[in-house]
Amino acid sequence: MRPDYKDASAALTSLLNLDVAPLAITFGDGAPDGVPAFDEPMSEPADDGRAGRVSASCVFWMKGVERTFTTVPEDHGNCSVGRMTHGFASLQDVARNDDVGALLGAGWIGRDDVPRLPVVSTRHAHVTYGPLEDSPVDPDVVFLRLNPKQLMVLNDAVPEMAIEGKPQCHIVAMAKEHNKVAASIGCMLSRVRTEMASDEMSCAIPGPALGEVVDKLRSARSIDDSVAAYAAQDKRRFR
Repeated sequence: MRPDYKDASAALTSLLNLDVAPLAITFGDGAPDGVPAFDEPMSEPADDGRAGRVSASCVFWMKGVERTFTTVPEDHGNCSVGRMTHGFASLQDVARNDDVGALLGAGWIGRDDVPRLPVVSTRHAHVTYGPLEDSPVDPDVVFLRLNPKQLMVLNDAVPEMAIEGKPQCHIVAMAKEHNKVAASIGCMLSRVRTEMASDEMSCAIPGPALGEVVDKLRSARSIDDSVAAYAAQDKRRFR
């Protein structure tokens, strides 16, 4: 039986007090029936030939909150890091690009670090984004934008969750390829391009694990509410 993603989205939003609705990310060889292509114009090419419909793949996280759409690899072409983590390019394909040179030159990431980044193992023809509640297909990844308290509650529910850093987009590959709930504290490259708020972090939940995560969240939230009530009562002695 296909999960009810509207209910799952409502449960995540309620249990975590989310400010931004959960996002569904789905990789595939074809566009889901009835889902339109992302239609913002392609950028002018950079000096090294990079172009895309947004400045980086992570920007689609922000756009997908508003509506469901599908993308093709060329739409992701401006950010070499996102192209690699999404399985659209190898390091050899992008090694001479200006953005890679800038990141390596600044010491933001080391050349030896790049091959260790989790990546989507298959080059898919489409990646679809949209609100989880409206997902027309079973998502590979459920993506959340969280503040520190929300991440705390989720970590109480899933203590084996990986807490990652840069680049932020590699947690999508961790969830899809390794069935791992993974959060990221973010990265400067993504924060500037997405304009994500300073108090926001992100988390990627494997789509097949969504029901289990929601069940664990219900238990963790009940426990945290009990502890919060105790702590609030206890601290009254100090007023």
